[in-house]
Order: sequence, then C-alpha cells, then structure tokens
Amino acid sequence: MTPAAQKFVLHWGEMGQAWGINRTMAQVHALLFIAPSALDAEEISTLLDVSRSNVSTSLRELITWGVVRRVHIIGDRRDRFEALKDVMDTFRVIMAERRRREMDPTISLLEHCIEEAKVGGEAEAYTREQLEKMLAFTRMVTDWYGQIENLPTPAMLRLFKGGTLIAKLFSRRGKAGKVGFDASDSAGEADEFAEEASEQ
Repeated sequence: MTPAAQKFVLHWGEMGQAWGINRTMAQVHALLFIAPSALDAEEISTLLDVSRSNVSTSLRELITWGVVRRVHIIGDRRDRFEALKDVMDTFRVIMAERRRREMDPTISLLEHCIEEAKVGGEAEAYTREQLEKMLAFTRMVTDWYGQIENLPTPAMLRLFKGGTLIAKLFSRRGKAGKVGFDASDSAGEADEFAEEASEQ
C-alpha cells in the first residue's frame, strides 16, 4: 500500500473502534473502498497483515451490512470482494444498518420501560416523564433519517451542502425574539437570506 492508503486504512480502523465496530472489519472496508479492483481474501490478509480467519469473519460481516459484495471473475475460481464505491450509497447503507441495530432496539426498549414505569404509579412519574422525552426524541431522529434516506442523491447532497444555510435560518431571531424571520425583520436581512439560499 502507498503511505496515503496506509494512513487512511489505519485511521478508518480507529474510527471503526470509536463507533463500536471491529478494527479489522473497518480496515478491510477501507482497503476495499480504495482498491481499484476486487481483492481476494488472501490479498486482503497480506496487505493488512492480519490472519485469514479474521479477514473472512470481517468480510462476512461487511457483506451482511451491505457495504461489500462478492464478485467472480471468469477463469478465476477464487472469490473476490469489492466495496461500494459511491460515498453516498455507503452512507445510506451504514446509516440504515445502524438504525436497524441501534435505534430500533432502543425505541422498543424505551416503549417497554415506559409501560413498566406506568405500573409504578406516582412513584415513577418522573422516570416515566424522562423516558417519554427520550422516546419522543429518538423517534424524531429516526423519522428524520427515514425522510433523508429516501431522498435521491442529488437532493441529499443539496441538503448537506445547505446545512450552514439551514443553521443560519434557525439560529437567527427576529426583533420579537422568534426564531427565523417575521414582519419586523429588516428587508435587508431578508434579502441577504434569500440571496444566500439562491446560491446553494
């Protein structure tokens, strides 16, 4: 591997650990993402200097996630593997899998805990109230991502690029202290915001 490739693979492995993903699994994904052609398990094992069994386990998990697929080449009996090459497709798959593995079970657990807290009556009123707040927030985030996930890639890119503009919209306050613009806001400020929006 080139020095740049090696740095990326090592860093991706560290990031994976921070996200609760096995380091080798993250490194295998990083290697396949930057590889110009599909690699077999032996090549991956050699390039990463990890055991073949560890590579096989990582590949199975990555295939389950949907970010890596098995490919076959005519005349070659070995299985080869390649990662999704489109960054946005990779983002969609990873976020959908994290929602399935993390957010959905959390929502189910919160719902169950709230029902149990209701049985406790007034003694658990505060606990129930806090859990209901957390459940509402978790559902809101999950629903928001569900809407984003269904956007076509060009629209999703515009949304991401417009993030700064959106933050400005919701952080500005009119003279009455309201978020956004109202009739008492200056025409100049409104024109400025409209100009920024048209540039996105």
